[in-house]
Amino acid sequence: MNLKKYLVRALHRLQKGPGYTYKELLVWYCDNTNTHGPKRIIKEGPKKKLIWFFLTLLFASLVFWQWGILINTYLSYNVTSSLSIGFKTMKFPAVTICNANPFKYSEVKPLLKELDRLIEAALERILQPTPGNSSENLSPPLDLELWNQIPLVLIDEHDKDNPIILDIFETNQTAVGNETAVGNETAKKYKLAVKLCSHQGSDNCTYRNFSSAAQAVTEWYILQSTSILSKVPLHERIRMGYQAEDMILACLYGAEPCNYKNFTQIYHPDHGNCYIFNWGMDEEALNSSNPGAEFGLKLILDISQQDYIPYLSSAAGARLMLHQQKSFPFLKDQGIYAMAGTETSIGVLVDELERMGYPYSDCTMNGSDVPVKNLYSQYNTSYSIQACLRSCFQNHMVEICGCGHYMFPLPEGVTYCNNEDNPGWAYCYSSLRSSIKQRQICIDSCKETCNDTQYKMTISMADWPSEASEDWIFHILSYERDMSTNVTLDRNGIIKLNIYFQEYNYRTISESAATTIVWLLSSLGGQFGFWMGGSVLCLIEFGEIIIDSLWITVINVIGWCKGLKQRRARARYPDAPPTVSELVEAHTNLGFQPEAPGAVPRPEVLPPEPGTPPPNYDSLRVRPLDALGPDSD
Repeated sequence: MNLKKYLVRALHRLQKGPGYTYKELLVWYCDNTNTHGPKRIIKEGPKKKLIWFFLTLLFASLVFWQWGILINTYLSYNVTSSLSIGFKTMKFPAVTICNANPFKYSEVKPLLKELDRLIEAALERILQPTPGNSSENLSPPLDLELWNQIPLVLIDEHDKDNPIILDIFETNQTAVGNETAVGNETAKKYKLAVKLCSHQGSDNCTYRNFSSAAQAVTEWYILQSTSILSKVPLHERIRMGYQAEDMILACLYGAEPCNYKNFTQIYHPDHGNCYIFNWGMDEEALNSSNPGAEFGLKLILDISQQDYIPYLSSAAGARLMLHQQKSFPFLKDQGIYAMAGTETSIGVLVDELERMGYPYSDCTMNGSDVPVKNLYSQYNTSYSIQACLRSCFQNHMVEICGCGHYMFPLPEGVTYCNNEDNPGWAYCYSSLRSSIKQRQICIDSCKETCNDTQYKMTISMADWPSEASEDWIFHILSYERDMSTNVTLDRNGIIKLNIYFQEYNYRTISESAATTIVWLLSSLGGQFGFWMGGSVLCLIEFGEIIIDSLWITVINVIGWCKGLKQRRARARYPDAPPTVSELVEAHTNLGFQPEAPGAVPRPEVLPPEPGTPPPNYDSLRVRPLDALGPDSD
C-alpha cells in the first residue's frame, strides 16, 4: 500500500512539472549547507564572490586530490613487519643427515667402469701424456659410443668469430670446419667444454664452457652417470648407498640413548640414502627439555671416505639440514657440510615468519591454490616453494624433452632420461635450465608459504678426536661397529655432531596491514575537514542535491518527451482547431440555439433525404458539437 501511494505521488509530481530549476536548487544548497565557502559565494559582493568561488574550487580540488592519494595507498595493501620475542618449550627440529657421496664406489663401480676408463683416457690426453704412455693403447679398447653421445672438447676462443674446436679422441678433422685433433703444443691455450647436441651426429649443438677443466670433468661425469643410474631400479640404488647401521655409529638425544633405528630413511637423488631424525611422520615430534649442548642431539658418523666415487664427489663430509617436521629436505639449497675429522657444534635459533595472505601478499597456506602439481607429495610432505619450483621444472622437462630428469620425482607414466632412449636429453635439459623464460614461468606460478619456520645456525668446529685420544676412540668405535679388535676407522671418515638450541627465546616476524578501513575513513574525514570544514553530514547534503538534480532532470526529460509527442501530432494535423465563435456561428446556421449554462447538450436529429422512407428513430446518430467541422452542412 505504501508503494502504491509513493507511485501516485510521483505521478502527480511528474504531471505538475519541476518545482524549481537547477539555479534555484544550487542557490538553496549554498545557502543551507554546513560546508564553509558556498555560503560566501551567494552572500558576498561581486568581487568577493569571485574570490570565494576560486578558493572553494581550489580547496575542493585539493580534497579530491588528497582523497585519490589516500584511496590509492589503501588499495596498494602495504604491510608492516613487527618483531616479537617469546619464550616457550619448542619442538626439536627435524635433522636430515646424508653422505656427500651418494653411492659406495665398490658397489657402483661395475656400472661406471667404462665411464671411468673414458675420463681417465681423456685426462691423459688433456694433460699431455708422452707418446706410447696413453691408456687408450691398453686393452680392451675404449667404448667411444658412450663418449660420442656427450663428448668433451677443447675450444680456443681467441677469435670469437671463428673459434677453434678440438675433439679429444678424434684424429681427423670433422665436418665442423674448425674441429681437429689435440696437439701436444696447443692444448695449453684451450678451454674444456661439454658438447651437447639435439641428437647424435646433428649440427644443432651447443657448448658449455668452463674456466677450469676440473669443473668440466665433474659436469660431464654427472651427465653421463645420470644417464646410467637412471636405468637402475630404486631398490638397487638404495642398496648401493650407505646404510644407516654403517653410517650412524653413536646417537644420544639429551640423556636418552638412540640409534640408527630412530632415523627415517629416504632416497635423495643428490646424496643417495639420507636419514632423518625427528621427522614426525610416524611419531610425535620431540620437545627439547632445555637449551644448551647437553640437551641436544649428539651423533658420531662414519662417511667411509675411502669408498668415494673419484669423479662424482670432489667434496668429502656429511651433508646435513635442519627443517620443520613433515617437510622435504632440500639439502642442495639449504644444507651445510660437516667436515671429516672434526667435532661440529651447531647452535640453533628459531625464527617464525607469519605473512598475511591475499590481497596483502601472494602466499599460500598449503599449496592447494598453486597451479603446479606438487611431485613431492608422494613423500607425504608439506608444501614448500622449493618443491613447487622443482616440480614445475620437471613438468616442463617432461613436456618439452619427453622424459624426466633423474634428480626430481617423476610424474605418473613418465620415465627418466637416458642416452639410449633419449639421445638429445642433455641438450634439451641444458637449454631448459638456462632458459630465463621457463624459469620466470615457474617463479610466477609458485608461491611462498604464509607461515614458515627458519632455523638460524651458529656453527663452530674443532679437531676430533685429539691426537692423545684418537687411538682408544677408534679402537672402541671399530669394535662396536665391526666386532673387530683391529682399527677399521680413521680421522678421514669420522665426524662428530652436536645440535642444540642456544636459547628458548624465539623470534616471531609477523606482518600486519599498514592501512585499514578505519585509517582510510579517518584520513578522508581529516582532509575534508581541514580543507573544507566539512563532515559526513555535508557529504549527505551533497548527495541530496545530486538526487534532486537527477529528479529535475527526469521531470524535464518526461516533459520534453510529451512536448515532442504534441509536436508530432501538430505535424500530422496542420490545420488550426476552430475557435468558439466559429463553432457558435456554425451551430446558428444549422438552427441550434446556445444551450443554457449547465444544460445537457441535445443530440442533433438529421432530417430524412427526399424520396427516402420515414426515419427510423432507433438509428438516430448522436454526435457532439465538436465533431462538426467548419464546412459541415
